Amino acid sequence: MSLLGSLAFLGCLLSAGWARAVTLAELRADPKLTPERLIAYFADFKFEANRQVRQPEAFLASRSGDCDDFATLAADLLREKGYSPRLVAVYMPNEVHVVCYVAETQSYLDYNRRRQPSPLVRCDGDLGVIAARVAESFRTSWRSVSEFTFTKGVRRFVTTVFH
Repeated sequence: MSLLGSLAFLGCLLSAGWARAVTLAELRADPKLTPERLIAYFADFKFEANRQVRQPEAFLASRSGDCDDFATLAADLLREKGYSPRLVAVYMPNEVHVVCYVAETQSYLDYNRRRQPSPLVRCDGDLGVIAARVAESFRTSWRSVSEFTFTKGVRRFVTTVFH
């Protein structure tokens, strides 16, 4: 097979979801990791709901997960790179959605937008504003929003705002 043919075949495999899983070590070693570059790694991940937050290695290896799997991993990685991330849970009538707000970019990373050309949602860090933007994307209202930390599998609430 020619080089051009090999490259075309590889391109087909990648677009068909046969891309190699990225590892936690590779993400940590990326010297150019920014919030926008980070979310691009997850563009072809599948949504798969889970009651518990998956360990980063399991999330990455399976190439599937949900919003809190992504947001908690994103917060940890971005913190290691010198950013100031905040985990935010938005409670809506039939949904709870978690995003990772990054003060330096004045935007949040939303796992639901991982395939968008511009995946970061710009807004100030006000919890009510973040909640309104998230709820708008679900075409619903929000009831409360909480900032929390997630360390060693334990979620600790920092503050909550009710609507």
